[in-house]
Amino acid sequence: MQGLHLTADLYLCAADASLLIDADALASLCRNETIASGLTLVAEKWFTFPDYQGEPGGVTGMLLLAESHLAIHTWPERGGVTLDVYVCNFEDDNSTKAEQLMDALEAAFKPAQLQRNRLQRGDENGPVENGQLLLENLNVNSVYGFRFDRHVLSQRTQYQHLELLQSSDLGLTLRLDGSMMTSEADEFFYHEALIHPATIAHSAPRSALIIGGGDGGALEELLKHPLDSVTLIELDAAVVDVAREHLHSIHKGAFDDSRVTLRFEDGAAFVAATEQRFDLVFLDLTDPETPAGPLYTQEFFEQCQSILAPGGAVVLHLGSPFYEPDQVRELNAAVSAVFKQVSGFGLHIPLYGSYWALAVASNELDAKAITTETVQQRLQEREITDLNYYNPEVHGALFALPNFHRKLVQ
Repeated sequence: MQGLHLTADLYLCAADASLLIDADALASLCRNETIASGLTLVAEKWFTFPDYQGEPGGVTGMLLLAESHLAIHTWPERGGVTLDVYVCNFEDDNSTKAEQLMDALEAAFKPAQLQRNRLQRGDENGPVENGQLLLENLNVNSVYGFRFDRHVLSQRTQYQHLELLQSSDLGLTLRLDGSMMTSEADEFFYHEALIHPATIAHSAPRSALIIGGGDGGALEELLKHPLDSVTLIELDAAVVDVAREHLHSIHKGAFDDSRVTLRFEDGAAFVAATEQRFDLVFLDLTDPETPAGPLYTQEFFEQCQSILAPGGAVVLHLGSPFYEPDQVRELNAAVSAVFKQVSGFGLHIPLYGSYWALAVASNELDAKAITTETVQQRLQEREITDLNYYNPEVHGALFALPNFHRKLVQ
């Protein structure tokens, strides 16, 4: 019946060698992570292969679960592991538990490279359509998803699991640790909204900082303005490498612009140490529940304030007001405790499956106060025409908050 089937092939694993040759150690890892993910262990079987040509044999094992199974095979001579997790979703959706188990096992083996496959199995009324349906949580009770034709790339970087997927609707789509980041078809919704309202509101921006943004989409939008310099701080160099090779339609060569300084380091450490001052700071980060969490604190917002030039502003996204109201409320409160002027705005972003909240924070700049005529004038003066979402009328509309969003940020 219907369910989720995950497989992963891990290469050049850097984990302790015992996990590849010691059935007891491997069984303990699999048992503990299965229970931690919330799945139900009912039986197990393990077999260690004999030594071959002077090298230790691998281990094959299976955990039988009330929800279905986990199977694992190790190849010590190659530093390889194959994983297979299947869960039935007939009465309850166990997909999140299966994803958690797979993520934990991948992290334990520390592969230099990996290949993942995700197959939606069956349906109570018959076969499902062709293509791989990937689901993402909006909160613990709600999911959304897209069907992808194929995996273009799947690898574990130093910091996260990175995937590129091909969709007939979205084009190439970047996914990090199971979360959709950007796609060729819809990237303009998020990137234009993140960059242009604050940058247009600033009368003469000259320097800017982007923390995150390794796909280059925010950078490409920012460089449409007559800035003298932009610094981009990305923790994971692999994201930029993949973007350079595969996502040119998003960044359009922005990484190679002479105004850009590209640095691979921790964003919080850079902000704490820099003596530079910026007219605009953009926090183009993964969500707060990821390793970017420390960059969503009042302490970090205070550090960002300290590196702003007079009249400068910080721009960040807060999450989904409908699905994550507590997060939006708490982040807005943390920003408002630091800055005198916090202008909330929002829009629906297809790839994120929801209406999304953002904010411009400043002690002087009121991004929502500028008129339609001023926006039009500045777009003309800066010769910005290549826009798919943002325009003078949309500027004001972005800051016209629905009542449920307004209540969260008042």
